[in-house]
Amino acid sequence: MSENDFWIYLDKLLEKGRAQQVIGSIGGADFPGYAYPKGHAWLPKDYDKISKEEIAKMGELLLFKEASFKVKEAIMMILAHQPSEAALTYLAKYALSPDRGLEFFAQMALEECAMWNE
Repeated sequence: MSENDFWIYLDKLLEKGRAQQVIGSIGGADFPGYAYPKGHAWLPKDYDKISKEEIAKMGELLLFKEASFKVKEAIMMILAHQPSEAALTYLAKYALSPDRGLEFFAQMALEECAMWNE
């Protein structure tokens, strides 16, 4: 899956709406966790209906070093909400060596996915 393919796929999912969310904030924009709650805006309404194949494609794109931060944040948010061992594995692999600046986001996504997989 290319970045362009991902955005086309996500746009189709978001046409059905976005997941309801509760947003709170702690600290300001300089707080390391500031971006994570805002990242829930990437979560499509039907995030629980994403196929194993699409999870794998997104996981591979997440691990692609040249993918943009914006794509990685959106993918991490979607994978973080999957009750899927594959999603958990991709997030764990990424969290071992995240891009500089995405360390906190990667850790939060991994912890949230672990909760969905308990």
